[in-house]
Amino acid sequence: MTDRGVRSDPSWWRQAVVYQVYPRSFADANGDGVGDLPGVLSRVDHLVSLGVDAVWFSPFYPSALSDGGYDVDDYRDVDPTIGTLDDFDAVVAALHAHGIRVIIDIVPNHSSDRHVRFQEALAAGPGSPARDRYIFRDGQGVAGELPPNDWRSFFGGPAWTRLPDGQWYLHLFTPHQPDWNWDHPDVAEDFLRTLRFWGDRGVDGFRVDVAMCLAKDLREPYAAWEVVSANLPRPIGAGGPSRFPDGAHPLLDRAELDTIYASWRQVFDSYDPPLFAVGETWVEPHRLARYSDPRGLGQAFNFDFLWNPWEATRFREVIRDSLALAQTAGTSTTWVLSNHDLVRHATRYAPSPLAPDQRLTAAVPIGPEAREQGLRRATAATMLALALPGSAYLYQGEELGLHEVTDIPAASVQDPQARLVDGVLITRDGCRVPLPWTTSGPSFGFGDAEAHLPQPEWFGAVSVQTQTASDTSTLALYRRALQLRHELQCGEELTWLDLGADVVGFRRPNGWVSVTNFGASPTALPPGEVRLTNVDLVDGLLPADASAWLVPVATTDARTS
Repeated sequence: MTDRGVRSDPSWWRQAVVYQVYPRSFADANGDGVGDLPGVLSRVDHLVSLGVDAVWFSPFYPSALSDGGYDVDDYRDVDPTIGTLDDFDAVVAALHAHGIRVIIDIVPNHSSDRHVRFQEALAAGPGSPARDRYIFRDGQGVAGELPPNDWRSFFGGPAWTRLPDGQWYLHLFTPHQPDWNWDHPDVAEDFLRTLRFWGDRGVDGFRVDVAMCLAKDLREPYAAWEVVSANLPRPIGAGGPSRFPDGAHPLLDRAELDTIYASWRQVFDSYDPPLFAVGETWVEPHRLARYSDPRGLGQAFNFDFLWNPWEATRFREVIRDSLALAQTAGTSTTWVLSNHDLVRHATRYAPSPLAPDQRLTAAVPIGPEAREQGLRRATAATMLALALPGSAYLYQGEELGLHEVTDIPAASVQDPQARLVDGVLITRDGCRVPLPWTTSGPSFGFGDAEAHLPQPEWFGAVSVQTQTASDTSTLALYRRALQLRHELQCGEELTWLDLGADVVGFRRPNGWVSVTNFGASPTALPPGEVRLTNVDLVDGLLPADASAWLVPVATTDARTS
């Protein structure tokens, strides 16, 4: 078994800072316009200087890119446009050499339609054992011309696609992503082999894509889509409880998942230290503990934090609820503000004509003043998240204060979920535009050629090169914040401070204080030495849309001892 090279406390992940790399948009080493693993290797120094504890890689597997790489052809290989298994090993070794752990995406709900198992199923025909590994059904109507039921894909359109031989197959996402049948023992065993394959190559853990969707109830009579969709998870306060009993929704969060993830845990625990896992879990908050249970995945994404509008009350409530749920499960919670599926939080927090819930998936062009306010709020929120007990997940480019790219030409759109709604383009491409590394160049240092998604002109001014030269840049703030977090991190508790309705403040066990001002007016800070702010204080007061970290004032004896 490969030595993963990072031997430490097996609970390292409980308060780790994890940086998400979207490989196709991180760095391009061979000049073909697409990011690759050698490109990542060439930029390891950036990750080291940032001070992250782990890097999570979005899918790099062979793929037709029908859904940004989440349509996987082969779970145990690297797409040739991204590199080779040797390149992957080199990246792992380089990160481990600096004490940075490696987490990779695993996509167990569906494969691509080019996967060898699906191709076998197509060739074998209706009624064959090969088709049992996926979800095939006969249609309704006189000649089976109607789909088995009225379920819809999460990306829009029918959830069923008909084959020339008359049968239909289920896909909760695009038609190029057929869903696995997790009732089939071959499917379960093959994924255990995949987990071991990457664990043996030195991977430290996995991010489990749509972890709540694997098990499904396909018994007739089918529940109508109107009922199914009305009972999908909602943000806290956005709807009533599910009409399905816990664990009984036909498509997600089913009770059978406990058995699946218990078998995964056996594989994880066979390594020393155990492999880590975090589930992408869009479920009702009270159901998160099932996924973060130490007998299952161990940790689950808590998306209620990023659902928050810019309001102190909502942040306070979600933090309290999240910490309580994590304590119940015996795990640590997660704090996420941006990722590859959502509008960047610097843009989400800017004043906008869109409603707060729309800003997760849609963005409109905003002026300089709104952009600046959005960035202030974004860095304030990041400081708040980094001061909390639990794991903080950063998305590539947020350390540069990147806004969503809102002017991608229609001809360049790659996202299968992209659509126009009331004249607003909803697409995930805006947060997947390749990173700017240099002030100028054909793709701002991303590579030697034009990037696979168009980069805006303003990228040069926020590039890594530009910001590294400034002590007041967003990048400089992130580097200081992560350094201080490592210095100050302690325990997993906090004590709330009463600093006013518009201020979120708390103290960690060692006296580290975090204060975030959500109000419109400056606010006084509690006693202490100010170690970091995202904007300058004004006459000793914390301005609006700002965060500050304070520590107890050192005594003379403490300073000289």
